[in-house]
Amino acid sequence: MLTYKNILVTAATAALVFWAVPGVWAGDDSQKAAEGHQCGAEKCPGAAPDFVLKDLDGKDVKLSDFAGKKIVVLEWANWDCPFVKPHYQNKTFAKLIDQYVNAKEGEPEKKVVWLTINSTHYAKPEDHKAWAQEHQLKHPILADPTGHVGRLYKATHTPHMYIIDLKGHIAYQGAIDNAPLGKVPENEKYVNYVEQALDALLAGKEPSVKETKPYGCTVKYPLQQETSKQAGA
Repeated sequence: MLTYKNILVTAATAALVFWAVPGVWAGDDSQKAAEGHQCGAEKCPGAAPDFVLKDLDGKDVKLSDFAGKKIVVLEWANWDCPFVKPHYQNKTFAKLIDQYVNAKEGEPEKKVVWLTINSTHYAKPEDHKAWAQEHQLKHPILADPTGHVGRLYKATHTPHMYIIDLKGHIAYQGAIDNAPLGKVPENEKYVNYVEQALDALLAGKEPSVKETKPYGCTVKYPLQQETSKQAGA
């Protein structure tokens, strides 16, 4: 006989099973998904916060979809930044994408995906499309006009790089290299930190350098008051 007590026990058991399933999210919308890694910061120190942003075709790109499948490179960009432009002119990013992301004909699919995020509050969709066309970019360009995801990652500069390993943890964060505006410091050799970290991760090792100080322009976030208005619009 089904009693009120039995109903309560069944409901409680179902709830426990739901929350015990690995990888289950509390919600799928971009606001909830951006709240953090699926296992929480306390259980997973250094976990990369999940997020959903739209690409240039209006399709959702969700970070957690790559978990266990791809190493993810996040590049914060601003098309107007004089520290970003030389990297596109000299193809710093393009060479890395060609080496680690793009598989040539006959090659197996590669283990890295590259996502460029623009949190510049005044950047318009047509600006992103024009930049992608000018530089023949084929990888996802993601707009973050409210700055929600940028602030979630505490991105401070453009370019600011993050590399997320297969387990969903931030394995490297900081500068792309040690050469702001293409100038290597005196008595130092050129070091590309992203290349260094990707080589280590693909070899099953931890990067020897896990964090550096990013250089460049400050991220042009909207004022918090403006962000609240956009979110409520």
